[in-house]
Amino acid sequence: MQEALKEAKKAASEDEVPVGAVIVCQNKIIARGRNQVERLKDPTAHAEMLALTSATNYLGTKWLNGSSLYVTIEPCSMCAGALVLSRIKEVYFGAPDPKTGACGSAVNIINNKKLNHRIKAKGGILAEECSALLKEFFKKKRRKS
Repeated sequence: MQEALKEAKKAASEDEVPVGAVIVCQNKIIARGRNQVERLKDPTAHAEMLALTSATNYLGTKWLNGSSLYVTIEPCSMCAGALVLSRIKEVYFGAPDPKTGACGSAVNIINNKKLNHRIKAKGGILAEECSALLKEFFKKKRRKS
């Protein structure tokens, strides 16, 4: 999660919402991502989505069986859906997201029995650090407005 936090801090320094992600396979980080929605002018350029693309390119496959995602905030429904489609094994997240979190907070996509794949999830990892980074970012944004 420390590595995901590093990515989130890079995003904040680029005036992006500070979310960072890393994907681990066989105890090795194979992909990194950070929010780039503003930079790319793409609403799908979330940290998780960019990390997924990087990981599948690295492995040369569309499946991420046996891989784990570490992300600083609970994935949204778009990202959770992509995680299910990638068949990733586990998701570890920092701060819960009661408004848009799709790993159990607002909805639970990753453990929906109607879908073809379910993902083990654990939240609250370094939650205070992850949450503080987001709160500080939005506090600065409000001050500028």
